[in-house]
Amino acid sequence: MPECVEAFTDGACKGNPGPGGWGVLLRWGEVEKELCGGESETTNNRMELMAVIVALESLKHTTCIQITTDSQYVKRGVGEWMPRWKRNGWMTAERKPVKNKDLWERLDAALAGHEVSWRWVKGHAGHAENERADALANRGIPQRSRR
Repeated sequence: MPECVEAFTDGACKGNPGPGGWGVLLRWGEVEKELCGGESETTNNRMELMAVIVALESLKHTTCIQITTDSQYVKRGVGEWMPRWKRNGWMTAERKPVKNKDLWERLDAALAGHEVSWRWVKGHAGHAENERADALANRGIPQRSRR
């Protein structure tokens, strides 16, 4: 069995809402790839979701992937909330529309077929790859405004 791809993801926002960026460090064995981008008006949660979505959508083949995030929103959303939201027609337990539904649906589709494991790390705590993903996310913020 081939080794798994590792993805380290992070989102950043200057103001919330405000200009935001996402960053991804992908690693497969000795090969690494860095990705970043952003939006002029967004939220931190949307950028955290986009980082994971881009990591998954960048895979060319169905594979196993370990996603490392510092986002409790993403971790709990995938592990706890999303199955219930889907059963309830993307409504919360309070029967309100799920925030960021467009990105949760896109993430759900991006997860399909992959063997995904999740790892949560504390942000800004010296985890080398998380710090790199954070730097990429911050690099992504002005990148959008230059286009």
